Amino acid sequence: MGRIKQSSQKSLANKLMIGYGEEFSTDFNKNKEGVKKFSNVGSKTVRNKIAGYISKVMKQRAKSAELGQI
Repeated sequence: MGRIKQSSQKSLANKLMIGYGEEFSTDFNKNKEGVKKFSNVGSKTVRNKIAGYISKVMKQRAKSAELGQI
């Protein structure tokens, strides 16, 4: 079972994906730098959790697009 993310982390990640969606991908390290660049998150742990959530969502979107569901 996976970890449950806090709603504040999910909402910030969703705002970042709406505003800067083309800057994010399925690559965690690239997303980590993007979160650092586009937000003012001070904690490294929180930044990594947000980047991980963005990576997960982007992978889900890529998989559903690949299956023709979007």
